[in-house]
Amino acid sequence: MDLRSYTRDYTEQDNRLAAASYFGTFLVYFAALYLAIAQADRWYVVMPAGVVFAFAAVRLYVLQHDTGHHSLFETRGQNELAGHVLSPFTFAPFEVMKQNHNLHHANIGNLEHRETGEIHTMTLAEWRQAGFWQRQVYRLYRNPLILVPLGAAFTYFIRYRWPKNSSRFGALGVVLHNFFILVLLWGLYQLAGGKGLLIWLVFSFLGGMIGVFLVYLQHNFEDTYWDRRPDLNPAEAALQGSSCLDFGWLFDFAVANITLHDIHHFNARIPSYRLRQCHYNMPPEFGLRRIKFGEALGALRLKLWDEEKKRLVAFPA
Repeated sequence: MDLRSYTRDYTEQDNRLAAASYFGTFLVYFAALYLAIAQADRWYVVMPAGVVFAFAAVRLYVLQHDTGHHSLFETRGQNELAGHVLSPFTFAPFEVMKQNHNLHHANIGNLEHRETGEIHTMTLAEWRQAGFWQRQVYRLYRNPLILVPLGAAFTYFIRYRWPKNSSRFGALGVVLHNFFILVLLWGLYQLAGGKGLLIWLVFSFLGGMIGVFLVYLQHNFEDTYWDRRPDLNPAEAALQGSSCLDFGWLFDFAVANITLHDIHHFNARIPSYRLRQCHYNMPPEFGLRRIKFGEALGALRLKLWDEEKKRLVAFPA
């Protein structure tokens, strides 16, 4: 059996599992936010409740990402409706997010279309040709202490108010999306006041940082894959250009298995609730490797793609 045939056996959607994941995550999201606000004067309650809320927010985003692939629920209409409902809570307008993310999938590993990726990567040759200020800007951009917090703030609170290709893929949807966010925040203020809004903002920002950190690790590791056409191999780009992060079952569950990103890119029709089973039941001859937490952190020092060595490398001395 080849890998394509193997993964096809895990593409069946199940509305019962989808609903449990979808509504269960919403339940945790609201319960954790309520607890953090209700116990705002007890930091030892606020902090763990806020962290749970942040991970629930990440999980909602991953589920919206699934609906964009029409892989969460059984029908296209169910996925579209669920994705739009999630939109104000994830801060990502559904239709534009879906179309831009599909472009990312279509161009994974393509050096000639790096604009469709979430995090820009320069080649070593481009670095050598770059001027002083261009290098300094890129150094700052790829510094995780800047990329993760500022990237989260910019992406979720600024860029997603009018994402790229909004005029092409759904300007009205983006306007309505922003309107419903204002309604949501106004409702939260009416119920919980400024303190409630502040707690929501702080831990939503934490969720955004978790999301950016995961996005970075999903495609930035030493033996990832980049190439140019006609040599670009889409299947190899999907598998080798995306990581499997082995941070444990609980972490996988908390982020709806988006850590198993290699299999997801290889077959985006696999629902998030079947990804872990698909990966860990896989026969060893397929040879997919997993990245542990220590190796993932070490990959943060890798910044440039070396086209000759076919690997991600650190900045030259």
